[in-house]
Amino acid sequence: MSSTLVTMPERARALLFLNGLLLFCFAVFVGWQWFFALLGRIELWPLVPPIDVKLPDDHRAWRMVHMEAITQGLMLMALGLGGRFVQLSTRQHRLLFWSALMTAWLFTVPTWFHALLGTRGLAFGGEPFKPGLANDVLYLVGWPAVIAVHILLALAVIGVWRHVRGLPRT
Repeated sequence: MSSTLVTMPERARALLFLNGLLLFCFAVFVGWQWFFALLGRIELWPLVPPIDVKLPDDHRAWRMVHMEAITQGLMLMALGLGGRFVQLSTRQHRLLFWSALMTAWLFTVPTWFHALLGTRGLAFGGEPFKPGLANDVLYLVGWPAVIAVHILLALAVIGVWRHVRGLPRT
């Protein structure tokens, strides 16, 4: 565990970018579900005849998961592309990497379950929204991401600041 400052390893940068792309794929996946929820049926004529389905149709919840996947995917892609500007120790890079993945996936996937289950997960107990076990479990699942996002942002700012400090002033 060296304290020497290095740029983000290329493999970590590529994996962050890949996870960002996977979140975009997830956004498309939930986008189709949102579309079918709006219609109340699977409508893919002429490929498939209409199939009636009953999906929860809270449009705010579907918009949230769709946009969460896009936003978190963009964040991971930006970190992957900008990793060469982040000067941290090897250990700090590892912490940044895992914090970024935890933030992105644990902010995104639970919102999908909220859209499917009609919960919000904003408060333990559910109030003022739908209370229940699903809400409380998803609320607790979100806490690692709440902590990870602060670690991620602090390390990213510190790492880029170190890089900027080392650049010549022109």
